[in-house]
Amino acid sequence: MRVERDNLIRFPFGRATRALGAAIVLLAVLAPVARADYAVLQSGQRIHITGYESLGATILLTMQGGTLEIPADSLLRIDPEDTFSPVKVKLLDVPFATFLADYARSHGIPAGLLASVIAVESNFNPNAVSVKSASGLMQLMPQTATHFGVTNIFDPRQNIDAGARYLKELLLRYNGDLMMTLAAYNAGPDRIGQFRTLPPYRETRDYVRRVTDKFKKNFKSSDQILALE
Repeated sequence: MRVERDNLIRFPFGRATRALGAAIVLLAVLAPVARADYAVLQSGQRIHITGYESLGATILLTMQGGTLEIPADSLLRIDPEDTFSPVKVKLLDVPFATFLADYARSHGIPAGLLASVIAVESNFNPNAVSVKSASGLMQLMPQTATHFGVTNIFDPRQNIDAGARYLKELLLRYNGDLMMTLAAYNAGPDRIGQFRTLPPYRETRDYVRRVTDKFKKNFKSSDQILALE
């Protein structure tokens, strides 16, 4: 990210594609002070960003918690945060739909993904406890709950919030690869780290299949898992 001493975000023109032209000119005219903006993709989806940089055929987006590299021609424009009008979110027809919508929006992942994980993990039972001590709607392990500051692991709000934050953290770690993200959510990043593809664990592969099947069938999933506000 190119940041001058006056904290204005600059974007190098160089080999930027035509799809970025209008957005670059607009930003140059407005010259806003540093703040979070929205990268709008050709699909209409948005990513909440704090900076961006042209790398020729790709664009490097910087956001809270990490970076994401996308094809340059997939970026439609950059919307300044102070001019963006939030889109009304249609609630899912599942338990705890309001919580899912709130935390999906605040952490930038699909509500349908959260719902799919919860359906497989606990079948929407907030008091579920596994034999391995994973607890609550998103079956958080005690150490994961502690890491995200959960004080009551059975509280739906805290459990979904922490689970959503953990999924976002894993999505960033695996560059938006949903299968690797779900595998790490199930088996843990340490066990997944030694493999460049899905691990050979039958339980984990079955888990990934079940969650992705629900996501694709019930919530019309997009390939742009991270490309949400």
